[in-house]
Amino acid sequence: MDGSESSKSALRWAARQAQLTGAELRPVQAWRLPTPYGTPVDYSDADFEGQARENLRLAVEEVLGKHPEVPVSPQVARGHPSAVLVEVARHADLLVVGSHGRGAFAGMLLGSVSHHCVQHATCPVLVMRTTNR
Repeated sequence: MDGSESSKSALRWAARQAQLTGAELRPVQAWRLPTPYGTPVDYSDADFEGQARENLRLAVEEVLGKHPEVPVSPQVARGHPSAVLVEVARHADLLVVGSHGRGAFAGMLLGSVSHHCVQHATCPVLVMRTTNR
C-alpha cells in the first residue's frame, strides 16, 4: 500500500479474494529513509516507521472501513518496496500489487515494483492496473 489508486484497487480485490477463500489479508507498506542529496541530514527526530504505520492504517480504513469483513494484519517494513514485497510473498499464497505505470512508457508497461514482484515472488502475483479513462 502506497496510497495510490492502484494500491487501493489492489487492496479491494485482495479483500474480496480473502473473503472468498477464508484467508487473512496482510496489507504491507514499505518505508525507507529519504535520500540526502549532497548534504547530510539529521533524521533523529523523524519517525518514518510510525508515519508509514499511520498512513497504512488510514489507507486500510479508507478502503475497507473500520470493521473489515476479513481478518486484517497490516505490517510495515523498512526497505525498497520491491524487496519488501518479495520477502513478504515468501509466506503468502498470493501477492496482489497495484501498478502505477509511471515509467517512461506509462500506461504501456508494468511499474518497476510490480515487474520485480512478478519476476521474483515465490507465489502467484496479481497486478491491478487502474486506467484513467
